[in-house]
Amino acid sequence: MSNFSKRWPTWLILGLGFGFLYLPILVLMFYSFNENKLATVWSGFSLKWYGKLLQNDQMLGAAWISIKIAFWTATASVILGTMAALVMTRMRLFAGKTLFGALITAPLVMPEVILGLSILMLFMSFGNMVGFAPRGVMSIWIAHVTFTLAFVTVVLSSRMAELDKSLEEAAMDLGANRVKVFFLITLPIIAPAIVSGWLLAFTLSLDDVVVASFVSGPNSTTLPMVIFSSARRGLNPQVNALATIMVVVVSIGAFFAWWLMYRDEKRKQRDMQLALQDNG
Repeated sequence: MSNFSKRWPTWLILGLGFGFLYLPILVLMFYSFNENKLATVWSGFSLKWYGKLLQNDQMLGAAWISIKIAFWTATASVILGTMAALVMTRMRLFAGKTLFGALITAPLVMPEVILGLSILMLFMSFGNMVGFAPRGVMSIWIAHVTFTLAFVTVVLSSRMAELDKSLEEAAMDLGANRVKVFFLITLPIIAPAIVSGWLLAFTLSLDDVVVASFVSGPNSTTLPMVIFSSARRGLNPQVNALATIMVVVVSIGAFFAWWLMYRDEKRKQRDMQLALQDNG
C-alpha cells in the first residue's frame, strides 16, 4: 500500500481546512483586479480601483491613523510586556504575584465590548479632571495597549520560561549586574519572541473595530471602521484593493518574522554543535 493511499485522508482534511481559511482571501484579491463596479461580477482585468484608492482621502487618512496607532501600540506593548514577563518569570514569589498575572492576562478572556465600554467610562469619568479627551487618537492608543499587552506578555513569558537560567547565573557570577545580564544575555535570546509579539500587537491593533468604535472621535476614525461602514452600504471594489495591499504587507511581515526565528534557531543549533565539539 503506497504512502499516498495511507495519507490521503490527512491531505484531504488539510486541504479543506486551508481552503476554508484562505480561499475567501484569494477570491477577494482576485476581484480587486475586476473592472466592473460590482465587486462580485467579473468583467475584465483592470487596475483602476487601485488608482481610485490612491485618490480616496478618507480611506488613506484612516489608513495612516491606523498605522500610526498600531505602530505605537505594538512598541508600547512590547516594552510593557517585556517588563511584565520579567516580573512573572524572573522575580521571586511575592504577595500579589498571582493577582498581577491574572490582571495582566485578563483582557485575553474579556469580551471586547465590555473592554471598550469600560475604557470609555474610565476616560469620561477621569478624563475631564486631567484635561484628557475621552475620545481621540490617544484614547484609541491607550485602549489598544490595554488589550494587546496581554497577548505580548503571554508570548514573552512562555519564551522566558524556556530560557536556561544558568546562562544568566553564569554572567552574574562573573560580575555582571542584572541590567547588563538582561541586555547582553536575555534580550538577544528572546529577540525573535519580541519581534513576534510586536507583529502580533501591530496586527491586533490594525484589525480592531469594536474597541476603537467606543473611544474614537470625529477626527480619529480608523481604517477597519471605514471598511466596516463601507461594507454595510455595499461591497466596494476599493475595499478589495485595500485588502489586497494589506494582505501582501502582512504576509511580508510574517515571512520576515519567520525568517528571523528560523535564523535564530539555526544559529542556536550551530552553537550547540560547536560546544559539543569543544567538549569532545
